[in-house]
Amino acid sequence: MSDPILPRTRRLGVAAGRVLLYVLLWAGLALLIAAVGIRFLWGEISVNQMLLNLVSVETDGGGGSLVWMGLLGVGVLPLLLTLGVAVWQYVRRRRLRESEGTRRSPWIGRTASTALVAAVVIGGTTAFGSAVGMSDYIKAANSDYDLGEYHVDPVVTGEVQKRNLVLIYLESGEATLADDQLFEKDAFAPLKDATQAADGWQSIDDLQQYRGGGWTMAGLASTQCGIPLKGGGPASTSGSPNELGNDVDTYLGGTTCLGDVLATHGYTSVFMGGANASFAAKETFLTSHGYSEVKDLADWRAAGEPVTSFRSDWGLSDQRLLARARDEVDGLHAEAEKTGRPFNLSILTLDTHEPVHVYDYCPVDTQNEVTSVFACSMTEVAGFVNHLEEQGYLEDTAVVIMGDHLKHMNAGDAFHEQLDDHPNRTIFNRIWIPGTTGDGSTLRPGVDQLNMYPTLLEAAGLTLKDRQAGLGVSAFAPTVPDGSAQAMEPGPYADLLDSRSADFYADAWTAAP
Repeated sequence: MSDPILPRTRRLGVAAGRVLLYVLLWAGLALLIAAVGIRFLWGEISVNQMLLNLVSVETDGGGGSLVWMGLLGVGVLPLLLTLGVAVWQYVRRRRLRESEGTRRSPWIGRTASTALVAAVVIGGTTAFGSAVGMSDYIKAANSDYDLGEYHVDPVVTGEVQKRNLVLIYLESGEATLADDQLFEKDAFAPLKDATQAADGWQSIDDLQQYRGGGWTMAGLASTQCGIPLKGGGPASTSGSPNELGNDVDTYLGGTTCLGDVLATHGYTSVFMGGANASFAAKETFLTSHGYSEVKDLADWRAAGEPVTSFRSDWGLSDQRLLARARDEVDGLHAEAEKTGRPFNLSILTLDTHEPVHVYDYCPVDTQNEVTSVFACSMTEVAGFVNHLEEQGYLEDTAVVIMGDHLKHMNAGDAFHEQLDDHPNRTIFNRIWIPGTTGDGSTLRPGVDQLNMYPTLLEAAGLTLKDRQAGLGVSAFAPTVPDGSAQAMEPGPYADLLDSRSADFYADAWTAAP
């Protein structure tokens, strides 16, 4: 009598092997589709951007259709394809068993299936790792540099010239788009006209996106905290990247940022943006760092803005946002005059986020509508600047206008031909300090976004020890102190910004006691 255990064990082994192959096939397809989606929608991103941004998208006013595309493309489609392959294989095996005279070894088919699944898994893993810069992430973990050795907590030594601050972030505000030799027209012309050097406006020549940046939250964190935005700390740490979403209480809670310093010195800080502020935990970041009000998509809907003022994927148009901002700055300025308590009004534009949406207020007069949308957005910002001047606010209010990051260069975006091989892509910026005459800029050229943190504090009239904050040195300082990160040679400085600095970020993401 034969032993039935061996055939049964063999069948179980074969079944387990098939299940494993299907799981691997599903994983490989998911990674491959995710890689293709990332390349098309965002270009090459970083692991930190994926952890700190993509994991907290919003279906309403935070990416909209992109969220559903991700869920269907990465979550549902690989599962359906895997189930389809499984059903096809099952039917094929039954037909082979039922065919008379079929004596082909099953190992041939199993070997071929295993090879194909291995190809999908290897291809998907490689493509995904390339799309998110996994090799750079692994290399950074072995860096000898640590941000903690160069980070400087700001020390305010004086506030006698304390003044109001208006900070405007231009979505994808890349200065290269002002080159009318590359593009159909200078998209920044309206804003340039409103912020002329002859009238006292200054600018940082060749303001650089920091190495490793390139998305909105990175722009906010770098310019307001002076550090690269990346994850750190164990999963159990409140606010760590594994937990970061919409329900955490703090964001970089162990770090002193712009709003914290301003709050300590009596400022009222208000943020205004057209999108859902929960996207990428933006609201958590702001409220963690001194902002008492964050006005976003929900507020504009509650205020009765018409449907035509919104784009379904993100939010309120720049025309209506800046109209609201005029009312906000009027109220804040009046309150500041009454109480002596200065204010910080921070605004983030939206219209120029791709895929661009053409609102009714924007006439398209270029072959590529993206150029017209940029120009329309800059016209609205220029109108807001003109309002500040007409109301006399520029006499006691500093204004800083800058892009949040360079324009994205993914497969679905415009201007690849003009920008892909451009040797010096820079961020548009304008700075107004009350009392400045039109004698040219005194700002240090070629700095990156990390230097904007101390620059903003000095624009607000605060005096800083050694003119440093975070990793940055104020752009108003003609030279940098020895030992500063900004005094490093380009190669070591790049390595410093790339470094994981695990201990530093573990503390940075820990809520302050």
